[in-house]
Formats: sequence, structure tokens, C-alpha cells
Amino acid sequence: MPTPKSQEMHGTHASPGMPFAEFVVMIAALMALNALALDVMLPALPEIGAALNIENENDRQQVLVAYLLGFGGAQLFYGPISDSIGRRGILLGGLVVYALASVGSLLSDTLDQLLIARFVQGVGCAATRVIAVSVVRDCFTGRQMGKVMSLVMMIFMAVPIIAPSVGQAILLLSNWHWIFSMLLFAGLAMLIWCWIRLPETLPKEYRQRFDIQTIFMAYAKTVTTRVSLGYTLATTFVFGGLFSFITMSQQIFVDIFDLGVWFPVVFAAIAIAMSITSFMNARLVEALGMRRLSHTACLVFSTTGIILYALASAGIENLYVFTLLAGILMACFGFVGANFNSMAMEPLGDIAGTASSVIGFVTTLGGALLGYMMGQLFNGTTQPLGLAFSLYGLAALACILYAEGGSLFKARHSVN
Repeated sequence: MPTPKSQEMHGTHASPGMPFAEFVVMIAALMALNALALDVMLPALPEIGAALNIENENDRQQVLVAYLLGFGGAQLFYGPISDSIGRRGILLGGLVVYALASVGSLLSDTLDQLLIARFVQGVGCAATRVIAVSVVRDCFTGRQMGKVMSLVMMIFMAVPIIAPSVGQAILLLSNWHWIFSMLLFAGLAMLIWCWIRLPETLPKEYRQRFDIQTIFMAYAKTVTTRVSLGYTLATTFVFGGLFSFITMSQQIFVDIFDLGVWFPVVFAAIAIAMSITSFMNARLVEALGMRRLSHTACLVFSTTGIILYALASAGIENLYVFTLLAGILMACFGFVGANFNSMAMEPLGDIAGTASSVIGFVTTLGGALLGYMMGQLFNGTTQPLGLAFSLYGLAALACILYAEGGSLFKARHSVN
């Protein structure tokens, strides 16, 4: 019987059961459900707030944060469970929960009901995120896996760009309830597609016994390995900046810069910067190295945040300057996210599935809480967002220095 370690090193070589192009699109679509459920909501927040009598405008951000809390928290469990009982059942179950929670959101008539439904929707979508990556790992290894994930990310990155425009288009034709109807349709479509076309990709001989002590030991190893802990926390702080931007973006572009229905267009232009650098990162990382690229990007991230905070504090709030600085910040994220995650995973090859769940749990849940904390400070200026980017960027740099023993741009001599 193959050992868990041999599975991690060599893969199961399972068949995806479909043509390569269909498999790539399916995995990208599964991962895109998360971005869709988050970004499509942005234009609808004022209408939702008015419909549910949300008096404090900052409280509308809870519609986004409740989803992120469910999405981040559930990731901790899906990895070990799917390693034990297989991928297919967990994935289909998660899609059912996603669809049912969309119905719950659609029928909500109070803020509390909507927040509960959104939290559950995040729990369901977490399965698609964890299982999608696990299925790729089951079917491909080495350069083939890298090729699949690169193609997946190229398709996936289009969703954050177009999602707010989709939400705005729905609002021009109908009301906010139809946004959840669209999410329900998307969840059901993926459920039917995966049920018909995606086989089980983790054969029984490769499954691991579900042992609580072993799982907790893997959890402990993830958070006590210096390099892994440092880069996990660094990612969390950078995510905190990203989620601060997402939670405040509608208020900034509509309330401060008075963009109205044009808000999704500017949001898309900023998101494109992250897409471009994510694409560039895949081609530059072999030549320049993960540390040189990501550490430099983190320095630029912090510096740009400080500039944004200084300009806002001086009362200089210009749409064009803000869009330029926000574009630079999102471009930095394109060089940081994937590289930080890869470096956090480097020492954990023997527990990669569980480690990925822990890292996803910490970075998403922590980033959501950090973003919500800064979002609640929104005061009608871009100052809180500049504060978020600068403080969280500096905190991420401190975590890098911890991970690398006080050095930037190069790895520690030993990993412990």
C-alpha cells in the first residue's frame, strides 16, 4: 500500500476522466465560485443596506466579511477529511451547501439572516477551493501540475475583474435578490457538471486513516516550522490589506469619488494590474527567484501604502492618483501571494494536504478579520485604507525577517 509520503511525492496519477481542456476549465470555474460570491456583491451593498435597514454604512461590510469567515474557517477541516474519505463526495456536498445558502441569502429579510446565510455559503465554497487543488495534485505532478495551475489561474483571474460589472448589470435590470439567484444558478451548474463528469480522483489505496492525533500533529508542525509560520503570517497581513481594499472599495469609489455605476469599471482596471503581475510572476520566478520577487514587491507594497496614507492625511484625494496607487498595490499582490504560499509550503511536503488547509485557514480568516477591522475605521476618506496598506505591509516585512533569520532576498541556510 502506498504511504502518504509517496503519494505527496509522486501523486496518485488518477485520471481526471475528461479532456484536458475541460478539466482545466472545470477547476478554474470551481475556484472562481469564491471570487464571484465576493466581488459580485460590491455594487449591491448600498441597495442591500437600504433594504435591510442597515443604518451604519460601515456595517454593510459584514455581508462580505461573514462570507470570508465561513470560507476561511472551513478550510481547516476539508483537507484532512478529503484525504481520508475521498474528494468527490466532499466537493458535491460543498456545492449543495453553496446552493442552499444562496437560497437562504435570497430569502433573507434581516441583516442577521443574511449574515448567517453568507457564512454558510462561505463554508460550502471552501470545499471547492480545497478540493479543486487536491484534485489537480491527484492527477498531475511536477511540471504538468505547474502547467495546469498556471492555466487555471489565467482563467480564474478574469473573474475578479468582471464580477463587479456583472453585479452592476444585474442591478440595472432588477434588484439585489437576483445577484443571489445568479450565485444559485452558478452553484447548481457546477454541481451538475461535477456530478456528471468528475470521477473520484483519490483511490482507496492512497487514502489516509482519519486519526485525530496525527492531524493535530500536522497542524502543530505547520505553525511551529519557522519558515512556514513566518510566510503564513506575512501572507495574512498582505491579505489584510487586500480585504481592506475590497471591503472599503464601494464606499471609496462611490461615496468619495462619486463614480456611481462606473465603479466596476475602475475596479476592473485595478484588478487587471494584479492579473498581469500574476501572469508575469510565473515567467519571472525561475529567473529571479521567489524571494527576490516577493520581498521586493512587499517593500513596494509598504512604501506605496505609506504614500497613500500621507496623501490622504494631507487632504489630497484625487481619483486618478488613488487609482494609480491602488493599481501598484494590487500589482504587488500578484508577485506576493503565490510566492509566499509556495515558500510556506516548502518545508511541509510530507503533510502538504493538511498544511495547505491550515495555511488557507490562517491567511483567509486572519486577513478577513484584519480587513474588517480597518474597514470599520472608514471615515469618508482614503486614510484608513492607506493606514491598512502601510501597517500591514510593514508587519509582513517583519514576518519575512523572522522567517529568514533577519535577511531579505535570500533563504535561511537551514529550515527549522
